[in-house]
Amino acid sequence: MLIHTSRAQPIMRTLFPLLHRSMTASLLLVCGSALAVETNWPMAPKLIELPTPYGTLAVGESEYVYEARLHLDGTQIEPQITGMLNISYAFSMRESQAALVAISKGNDACPVSYRWVVLRADGYQVSPEFGSCSEHIRVSADAKRLTLQTPSRETPGALDTYVYDGKTVTQRTGKEKEKRK
Repeated sequence: MLIHTSRAQPIMRTLFPLLHRSMTASLLLVCGSALAVETNWPMAPKLIELPTPYGTLAVGESEYVYEARLHLDGTQIEPQITGMLNISYAFSMRESQAALVAISKGNDACPVSYRWVVLRADGYQVSPEFGSCSEHIRVSADAKRLTLQTPSRETPGALDTYVYDGKTVTQRTGKEKEKRK
């Protein structure tokens, strides 16, 4: 059946505004909720190289994406940090530079974990692996501690806070406090 353009035009003029309004409203709902999440949880930077006064921390290339390794001045860090890696945050401290490394091993059940690498003039220190499997993080540092907060995986509506003191990572879970900027 052929539709003459003279008949199709009034139909299209009627349908198009309805479809356009419906699609616009849907996009606003989807994008609006995505913006709300991003306001509460800022996107973490994803560096592959971090020059510091104590050497250059870098993600070494690999043929397989989940086998990249972390290096300091071209030498592999020990204990090994492997996976799909990026340097999410870095802090200049009084006598050191701290870097938060995000690690993905391709596991959908736990897409990301973290390790702190603290560089000094006499070497470096690597924290144990930690995290709640979430890319949504807030990070801070003071003279003695490095802190990461993330939504709790086991307690909905709560925050897991991980504190690294240079030796151990401690975790506590508490109520979420809204942080707005």
